[in-house]
Amino acid sequence: AGAERGTTHRATADTWNMPGMVPERTPGSSRPGAGRLHSGTMTIELAPLPAPVETARPRPRIFSGIQPSGAPHIGNDLGAIRNYVRLQAEYEAIYCIVDYHALTSVHDPDRLRRQTREMASALLALGLDPERCTLFVQSHRPEVTELAWLLATVTPVSWLERTPTYKEKKLNQPEDINHGLLAYPVLQAADIVLYKASVVPVGKDQAAHLELSREIVRAFNVRYGETFPEPKAVFTSAPVVLGTDGVKKMSKSVGNTIEILASPDEIRRQVMSMVTDTQRILRTDPGRPEVCNVCQLHRFFGTDYEQIWEGERTARTGCVDTKRLLAERIIEHYAPARERYRELIAQPGQVDRVLAQGAERIRPIAEATMTEVREKMGLR
Repeated sequence: AGAERGTTHRATADTWNMPGMVPERTPGSSRPGAGRLHSGTMTIELAPLPAPVETARPRPRIFSGIQPSGAPHIGNDLGAIRNYVRLQAEYEAIYCIVDYHALTSVHDPDRLRRQTREMASALLALGLDPERCTLFVQSHRPEVTELAWLLATVTPVSWLERTPTYKEKKLNQPEDINHGLLAYPVLQAADIVLYKASVVPVGKDQAAHLELSREIVRAFNVRYGETFPEPKAVFTSAPVVLGTDGVKKMSKSVGNTIEILASPDEIRRQVMSMVTDTQRILRTDPGRPEVCNVCQLHRFFGTDYEQIWEGERTARTGCVDTKRLLAERIIEHYAPARERYRELIAQPGQVDRVLAQGAERIRPIAEATMTEVREKMGLR
């Protein structure tokens, strides 16, 4: 004890049969051991003490939700899923398939179940790893609906009425303007703070949506004391992907998508239907790749996109040529994911187990949050 690390200790043994003990002959003695016995000096080399192990610093917790719209289109992948895959290595990542949110526009139960499983299968096929992130279905942790109601009591109606999403939905589904559309941002805030996520990945076009969640958090913390972290945005480089019409954002509800996990023939059909540069009327007319949706998508499927753009500017290539090349590159890029997706769809039990395990993994976080919230609000 007290010896410095890495030094050599020397010990003398005076016990019978200790290793290293040798008999000392006394003068005139003919047999070993006739005289006093003593042990030879032993040298024991102690290994240096191990260096102190640094405790791994916890990674920031990140949360994001995605609609169960079935198998994803190219806008889903470029706008969100690619970032999900990258961020799972950098954060404690929690990803949620938001089926409660989907109920504001999907009212067919069989369709909702099918599309939820399709989205889960696609996320796994495209690179989400259940060992590196948590993937679950929103309704599998029903605590979020209770928290959404509690957050609604600190959220002014005027905040909800001004949200771009509510205004957009009123235009897109005027025959079904339900209360869920208005309260959508409150449930969105509950999704994030139930798991005390401090970071949310968003495109810069979605910053306003996250800011409303931050306002709701501030309102709750002011009234009931510091409870939730204000979620911060991680701005991703996700592009706003236009649909095949070249005008509106790609969306299944608009019907302007390119389904990346569809058959090669279907992908070719969808790509060939894309609107390109509307001012390029003749094959010999120079194109404008900066405004051509097909040219813009080439940036994500090859490093030679500038050469492709130059071909359009000089009319060396035509729009049909550029579309055909894009279709083949999309088909090739997603071929492994397409195969994996088919395997997962054929094994629904495997996908369901991943989702159930994800919901169970985050149960302690959800339960602890709700215990704290109920106590602070006087419900316990």
